[in-house]
Amino acid sequence: MERLPAAVCVGESMAVLLPDQPGPLEDVSSFHPASGGAEANVARGLVALGVPTAWVGRVGDDGFGRRVTRDLAAGGVDIRGVSVDSRRPTGLYVKEVGLGGSVLHYYRDGSAGSAIGPSVLDDPSAGPLLGGARLVHLSGITAALSDSALELTRELLLRPRDGQLVSFDLNWRPALWRRRGPGRPEAVLAPLLNAADIVLLGADEATAVLGTGDPAELRALLPGPATLVVKDDAHHATALTRRSTGAGDAVSGDSSVTEPALNVEVVEPVGAGDAFAAGYLTGTLRGYGPRRCLRLGHLAAAATLVVPGDHGPPPPPDLVDGLLRASAAEWAATTVRASGIGRPLVTGHAVPMARAEETDRSGAADRSVEEGSR
Repeated sequence: MERLPAAVCVGESMAVLLPDQPGPLEDVSSFHPASGGAEANVARGLVALGVPTAWVGRVGDDGFGRRVTRDLAAGGVDIRGVSVDSRRPTGLYVKEVGLGGSVLHYYRDGSAGSAIGPSVLDDPSAGPLLGGARLVHLSGITAALSDSALELTRELLLRPRDGQLVSFDLNWRPALWRRRGPGRPEAVLAPLLNAADIVLLGADEATAVLGTGDPAELRALLPGPATLVVKDDAHHATALTRRSTGAGDAVSGDSSVTEPALNVEVVEPVGAGDAFAAGYLTGTLRGYGPRRCLRLGHLAAAATLVVPGDHGPPPPPDLVDGLLRASAAEWAATTVRASGIGRPLVTGHAVPMARAEETDRSGAADRSVEEGSR
């Protein structure tokens, strides 16, 4: 019987042009190609942490589309559920690097990715992936792409699911929603958020969409999800997890856990939110408690913050395990740089720096989430 991945991410992946020098686009003499997109970034992050993952989406029948699928496959992502659109182009974004940070210029109107819709559920390749995964990951970006993409998002969130988890990252993109025309995006997004099992959102974007970034107030607005994760930029993240009495799943309120972010010497912030989602969801699939899930999210985000691209390889598994078990003081004293991770003295011995690129892939695989056989 065919083995299916543990997780499936649904959305748009795009080609990326990265400048070889900082400055205005008109002054950049050359670019180098890559690929990106929130849900595809999460898929790559899950795979890097040992979770077999597929990406379901659409690309154009063009060089950019072939680049996207090649990059995903090279990153270990299952691309069986990718369809090729012969009429629409692959979306593209171009990064502009300045003294004040990066600006992303998107060229995605009418893209192949925006044409995804409920028909994907009947696709002979994508349908079984979506039906058999332990986790399906979605975001507000897909909901904003088009009417058909919004319909698919609703279908995946509202259909009956037998033990399957559906996670939803708000990923607020006001420019995309403005292109959708008049209307209140919060009226669309709030029911989607409330229908998910796991919701991830930043306090700033929650304030923009829902009027508050306070975790308790957000929980009052979104009582449906079993877990609500609120990220306060580079400061900390809070997980509100529904608590049951143990008798017939009766709810007795939330447990709340807040975990500070690591000290990071940031190189580039783009992609860190997607990496955090990959880390948190990996911990969830492994059965970790909320604190370890938050720490794994912070670690994955930190590994991406210290590289110039959208994907940073996670630290070696033994270092990850040590940090997940570290005391609050040891965690707070840890610093992540492009050169490696510096940890404090532990039991009288200095822990050496560990370079992110020295990740032990075999060790990560030993703790990977097992694929389901269906």
